[in-house]
Amino acid sequence: MLQLTFALCAFSCRAVPVQTPESCSPSTGVVQVAAGVYVRPGHAAVVFEGDEIANIGFVVGDRCVAVIDTGGSLAEGQALDCAIREVTERPVCYVINTHVHPDHLLGNLAFKRPGVEFVGHAKLPRALAMRGDTYLERASAYESRALHESIFVFPERTLTSVIQLDIGERVLTVRAHKSAHTDHDISVVDEKTKTAFLGDLVFLEHLPVIDGSINGWIGELEAMTSESLAYVVPGHGPVRALWPSAAEPTLQYLTGLRENVRAWIASGGDLASAQDNIDQPRSEEWLLFDRYQRRNVGAAYAELEWED
Repeated sequence: MLQLTFALCAFSCRAVPVQTPESCSPSTGVVQVAAGVYVRPGHAAVVFEGDEIANIGFVVGDRCVAVIDTGGSLAEGQALDCAIREVTERPVCYVINTHVHPDHLLGNLAFKRPGVEFVGHAKLPRALAMRGDTYLERASAYESRALHESIFVFPERTLTSVIQLDIGERVLTVRAHKSAHTDHDISVVDEKTKTAFLGDLVFLEHLPVIDGSINGWIGELEAMTSESLAYVVPGHGPVRALWPSAAEPTLQYLTGLRENVRAWIASGGDLASAQDNIDQPRSEEWLLFDRYQRRNVGAAYAELEWED
């Protein structure tokens, strides 16, 4: 284990492009998805096999800026920081990580400076410590240089339920979820525009990936569909989606997978044969299906075989 110190509708074409300075890579351009709410779109790729994978962004208040996820490398974090400076002179005061996966938080170091508080789920520090050695090895290999464990920035404020962060005439509601995509997901709602950053609780186009609980994920999403939100930013896929319709693809995939795995278990089928044979209707609609479907079947089987 990494030895670090820590506290235990579819996309809207009306999104407004934001120009980034010449010192930033053109691929780091962000779009405005609501008043004062900006997103750097990601694209479907496997972690440590591509850049700019997750949707990351920030919300501008009258007092300061809150960043939600920072990307998969220091360079991505620095580019996002650069894009923020093009939008506003207000300082960054919060960095909120939605979960542990490296495409969402390995850019944290770019924001580690006085006045910036890192926020995450209470279970995030443990998850990062347990996976840190693997992430460090794979990130070093991808960047073809030896990286140091200092690339990891742990949350200074953690939560187990709901907190609100005031960034100046703008309140963000940050919620810790039960085990779902991971066992430490959080969501962020900008109460001013009712725009929600849902991290990987919602996938669009990119196949959902189970790293927590399939039952818990379905339960959390079903409960959230009753919430009054205008738009959501998913962890992957089009960056401005209507709610609750944006939840439907993820829910349909997960509920279908659960039904198929339960039926396979009931028929006496084993895990290996399940991974080889369980497919999904309309699998061609999901990017990276061939890469992650076997993993998802395995995760679902391991959970569902012990159901009463």
